Amino acid sequence: MEVTKQMNGDDAKRADHLCILVHGLWGNPAHLAQVASALREKHSESTLRILVAESNAGTFTYDGIELGGERVTKEIEDTLEGLAREGQHIKKLSIVGYSLGGLIARYAIGLLHSKGWFDKLEPVSSINVEKNFTTFATPHLGVRTPLRGWNHHLWNVLGARTLSTSGRQLFLIDSFRETGKQLLTLLADPNSIFIRGLSRFRNRCLYANIINDRSVPYYTAAISPTDPFTDLESIRINYEEGYGSVILSSNNSVSALDDEGTSQTLIHRISVGGGNFITKVPIVALLAVVIPIGSVVFLVNSGIQSFRSQKRIRLHEEGKAGIGIGSYRIPLILQEARSVMEGAYEGMNRRQSQEYLPAGEEFRRRERQGSISSLRQSNGFAGSNFNDQTSAITEEPEEDRAAPSEKSPNEHGDPQVKQKQSDFRTLALTNEQFAMIEALDAVGFRKHSVHIHKIRHSHAAIIQRRKVKGYEEGKIVLRHWLEKEFEV
Repeated sequence: MEVTKQMNGDDAKRADHLCILVHGLWGNPAHLAQVASALREKHSESTLRILVAESNAGTFTYDGIELGGERVTKEIEDTLEGLAREGQHIKKLSIVGYSLGGLIARYAIGLLHSKGWFDKLEPVSSINVEKNFTTFATPHLGVRTPLRGWNHHLWNVLGARTLSTSGRQLFLIDSFRETGKQLLTLLADPNSIFIRGLSRFRNRCLYANIINDRSVPYYTAAISPTDPFTDLESIRINYEEGYGSVILSSNNSVSALDDEGTSQTLIHRISVGGGNFITKVPIVALLAVVIPIGSVVFLVNSGIQSFRSQKRIRLHEEGKAGIGIGSYRIPLILQEARSVMEGAYEGMNRRQSQEYLPAGEEFRRRERQGSISSLRQSNGFAGSNFNDQTSAITEEPEEDRAAPSEKSPNEHGDPQVKQKQSDFRTLALTNEQFAMIEALDAVGFRKHSVHIHKIRHSHAAIIQRRKVKGYEEGKIVLRHWLEKEFEV
């Protein structure tokens, strides 16, 4: 509660807008301190109350997206009920998720929607009470490495086993309860409570690192079938005016170099022989040679934490977990080990490069995408503003439809952007991941690409996770978010 208390003084009792911040894997509320501070500097206590979720701190994030989402939902419910008892009635909600916290937030939104909380806040208003949903470096498509071949499949399987339930869900090898489907697939099901809840938000946006994110690659944070930024020397990056060389232009983020430059279009890349663009490192050699000593610590602790996680999950499902987490807290000596674990995992993950679909399959995929777009257009779904599409796609009642956004068109809604994306090869994603892209794009996100230069740990820098030298560019990201996206 420390960060939450610091952000809310006596004047916060007058606020009618609650903003919830949700941290990521291995995280804690302190990771979001700069996000909370930026919010407070921009908006007074009398207009905005801030809640920094704390129920998933540390290795509690191992326990799965659904358990994490249930915990956050309870925190939100307890806060709303507690404020109501004190005579403070919240009318507007905003939710911000960082890294894994974005997926946990999406799960919590579905639960809040299903339990009728969005209607309880302001049931007779025609204005969206759900204002803003934002994710920073969130793996919306999971963290499965888009590689083909048995060695890379083995990496995806082994990587999933190091993070307990959350790992299996992120690597897309889980089977969620009785559905037999992957949890992330359900989160993006157009008929699910999760998409319906998400569609209730007036503003939906995301921020994705284009390079050096060792935990969440660009394609999954940006909900994209391509990654234009694998070779920065072959493209020209265009930046949004007023934000240095950090925020890329939403409508024209990448352009080709001149004719004599080195930019390669899709046709050129295929014509040069369809060779392998990635240097493959066999998983056996990876495990035997290049994994650092710190990875041993990571693997040992992963086993310990996975065992503890399964015990917490079992108690939770038996209704015996209660709300006290003191007995599950890790001794302070493992605080340092946790940093080693995070670094080791990121080190292994970044060695797994990306692979592309074979040429024929890629063209078929694009042809199918064109057919889907045409079908949507014939049914009135196409266009730069996707808010109006949601009700038809999810069979949502008239009163649940999201109000049209007054902001600029989504990045994926711009035909010129679509054409530019076609110049880059389609990644070897799974059918489930392609379906997630289609469903989430249909709901509509404004997508912002972020170029962190000063430090190679862009995953932490994007939200200025620590107030240290090298992370300053994260402050520019937060300023852009507050000036261009966040509404009170």
